[in-house]
Order: sequence, then structure tokens, then C-alpha cells
Amino acid sequence: MLDLGTQELIVIFIVAFLVFGPKKMPELARTLGKGMKQLKSAMRGITESLEEAGSDIKEEVNEATGGLQDSIYKSIESNIDEIDKATEEKKTKRNKTKAKAKEDDTPRLFGDSEEEEKPQQENISVDTEEERAKEEKKEPGTDG
Repeated sequence: MLDLGTQELIVIFIVAFLVFGPKKMPELARTLGKGMKQLKSAMRGITESLEEAGSDIKEEVNEATGGLQDSIYKSIESNIDEIDKATEEKKTKRNKTKAKAKEDDTPRLFGDSEEEEKPQQENISVDTEEERAKEEKKEPGTDG
């Protein structure tokens, strides 16, 4: 609080001795001591009340932020769940499209797919009919 060294105290006592005289010095010292005691007790009371108010404020802040913190955590958890669902849906869609693409890219063997063979057979039959028609129109003995 007051950082007074021995030299400062000596100077203060000398000045007080000169100002008040030797008869009033003991009375002045008692009054000064009582004042210091009252000041210290008042300071203790103030610090205690500040500490109590601080602890009350801390409790109130903790209560207020506790509810806020819970709501934030719930909100974050629900958002994470939604994101997880969306990513799972995207993964399944991606896997389905990959599976379809894989099926389309696989080479076909004879007899694998009847749907693909039918157009090929139709093309062959159309080609042979056209060739037959051309051969019939040809005159014997000519090449073209």
C-alpha cells in the first residue's frame, strides 16, 4: 500500500514533532494508529465483498453459458448428423453410378445379352436381303 522506508518515516516524525510539539505527539500517534486500523479493516471488507460479488457473477455467468453451451452443442450435433446423412446419400448414389458404369463397360461375351444380339441379327438380315436384291438385278455376265 504505502511503501515508506525508515528514512521517510523519520522525516515525517520530525516534521510532526516540530508542527504539533512533544505533548500532542502520543495523542496524534494513537489517532493515526486507529485510523490505519480502520482503513485496513475497510479494505478487507471491500476485498471480501468484491470476491463474493465476483464469485456470484462467476456462478451466474456459468449458469448462463452452461445453457448456451448445451444449445450450441446440440445444434452442432444435429448439423453433423445432417452432414453425415447427406454424405452417406452421396456415397450411395456415387456407388450406384459407378456400378452402372462398370456394368456398361464390361465386355460382352456371346450369349451374355440377348438385347444386343437382336439388333446385330437384324442388321445382318437386312444386309443379306439387300445383297440378294442386288444380285437378282444384276445381269448375267456383268460385274457391276
